[in-house]
Amino acid sequence: MNGSGIRIAALGGGTGLSSMLRGLKMCSENITAIVTTADDGGSSGQLRQDLGIMPPGDIRNCILALANTEPTMERLLNYRFPEGSLAGQSFGNLFLAALTGISGSFDEAVERMSDVLAVTGRVLPVSRGPTLLEAVFENGARVTGESNIFNAKKQQKCRIRQVRLIPENARARDDALLAITDADLVVLGPGSLYTSIIPNLLAEGVSEALAASSALRVYVCNIMTQEGETEGYSCFDHAREILRHAKRPVFDVCLANNTPVPDEINALYAKEGAGAARLDRHLFEEAGIALRERPMMTLHCGQVRHHPLRLAYALTELFAELHPREGSYRQMDESLLSWIQDKITEEERSGVV
Repeated sequence: MNGSGIRIAALGGGTGLSSMLRGLKMCSENITAIVTTADDGGSSGQLRQDLGIMPPGDIRNCILALANTEPTMERLLNYRFPEGSLAGQSFGNLFLAALTGISGSFDEAVERMSDVLAVTGRVLPVSRGPTLLEAVFENGARVTGESNIFNAKKQQKCRIRQVRLIPENARARDDALLAITDADLVVLGPGSLYTSIIPNLLAEGVSEALAASSALRVYVCNIMTQEGETEGYSCFDHAREILRHAKRPVFDVCLANNTPVPDEINALYAKEGAGAARLDRHLFEEAGIALRERPMMTLHCGQVRHHPLRLAYALTELFAELHPREGSYRQMDESLLSWIQDKITEEERSGVV
């Protein structure tokens, strides 16, 4: 049940963004996913280096999240070759690279893949060309390349002070900026703080467009901290870093999970120096940053994730509360909330959640 729905712009990358999109596509057909272009590791990094194309991995994941396709096709596009010269490569990445070759541009390849998979909405790289990410640590050490940040942080044993794009004046796509300007709801995250969310804000024009937007702007905070990136961070630390890098107010409210993480799961994360991000409510209050808490957690293979439908419900509920629409639109929003809740209840009864 999505009808046409409110206009949504979602910024991020990695598994966090694609997971959220699976829920949001139930709510609206007017979704634009804006994806970081700084990925330089794994199979995406190899194709980026060998073929000079945009890193396809996060784009592929978002296309699949918004696709209306058979499970077999999704399994095929997510398939990774186990051995040989293609070991570790994703078939979906190769498919997108091949489409780029026959289309003449990465943009057209993304459009063609989206058409083939009957995508709800659209997926856009944040910039026209690939970018690199540089991290500066509190001790002054620097490292270039998103894929190198994890090991560098382990070696430096201190927090990341700043990340920046190379080239520093990388301009955001005009259609990505227009999607932010036209949106009713803008969502940042969830996802890796320094390598998925903040890189989008550093593309020239994005932070300015977000600050000028009349949409409801929501930052979805990660449930857990991330090894090699945000160990020891609280929810407020995440929010503060976004505002510090953006240098302007880019969200109206921080949305955080309040479902307790089971002790045995926390113990597993603790072995890697990670854990549940603390809900330091007093710091949000002191800083004048709005905080909303909702039950949004699910477990997948022993890992903590945002449940796509619960997150979609929380975002739709926030929109109805903070940006209420009138007349038939209000009825549509109320009906949508009821429908999502029914779907969540069905999953709970079937044991899916």
